[in-house]
Amino acid sequence: MHFRHFIILLSILFTINSFSQTRIIDSITKNGVSFATVSFGNGNGIFADDDGKFFFTKKLYSDIDSLFVSALGYKDVKLASKTLKDTLYLTPQSDLLDEVIVTARPSGKHKEVTLKPTAHDDYYKCWLPTIESEIAVFFPNTDNKPKHVTKVLFPIKTEAKDWDKRGKSNKAKRPFSTLFRVQFYENNNGLPGDVLTYEKVIFIATQDTKPVFEFDVSGFDIFIPKDGIYISIQVLGFTDKNGKLLPNKKYQEVKTRRGIVKVSTTFRPLLPFTDQISEKNTFVKRVFQNNGQWVLFDKKNIDNSNLLNAGLNNYGMGLKMEVYKEE
Repeated sequence: MHFRHFIILLSILFTINSFSQTRIIDSITKNGVSFATVSFGNGNGIFADDDGKFFFTKKLYSDIDSLFVSALGYKDVKLASKTLKDTLYLTPQSDLLDEVIVTARPSGKHKEVTLKPTAHDDYYKCWLPTIESEIAVFFPNTDNKPKHVTKVLFPIKTEAKDWDKRGKSNKAKRPFSTLFRVQFYENNNGLPGDVLTYEKVIFIATQDTKPVFEFDVSGFDIFIPKDGIYISIQVLGFTDKNGKLLPNKKYQEVKTRRGIVKVSTTFRPLLPFTDQISEKNTFVKRVFQNNGQWVLFDKKNIDNSNLLNAGLNNYGMGLKMEVYKEE
């Protein structure tokens, strides 16, 4: 299906199901809670958009009886799907918000340091993004110098997935627009821990995005803690031409001899993995399962991974930093 027709179809779905729209809002400020997580309790789920809106109907999700709604800095909510209304309130957890440490940018001389990304264009060595998974890369702090993260360097692969089109330069790229969220975590005993900012950190990748996307995060005042930092990337879904998250279904139901199997929708661009990094520095979590617990991306934790079977343990994310003199 052509991307434009796909967008039109989703716009029609949006209109038809407008009655099923729910907006998640902050109970105090009455503002929408951006990109809140709506879990179904069966390993699947969806995200609200930047205004806190999401779409849920029994026609789309006939087997879902309960919803679990969560967002960073808010108390979780569980409710029966049949009781879902057009407004859902989340209560802020002020104790969590108070834990975020605001670091003043140091003055004085600094130097620009780049930790180069590891990129390639081999389709078979790429992670296929789904909204179920979040990928985090660990960056250690090797000294006590203040380090201000200015850019995150994301290797991506925008090539069309069609088998008969890959490798043919004269084939036009299929257009897409995909929304990603980036998060920053403290080091909690070797796993991603508390977030370092509750601000909305997102970007959009399209078919024209360069193989290494340089995402400017200098305005978020992210400094690398003494124990290192985890930086994650997570796909939220396709967007319309205005960058608004589309309410498309995030998995397909396939009939098999054993019954209905839910297959996650994959999104472009793909994320190149590599065997060129000596230490294992990549961690993953299933957003809608196991309470979002992080695990190291290796064979001890992950079964039946083609990437791991090929020795591709790491996502080759890079950084640009301002490194200041020791205080």
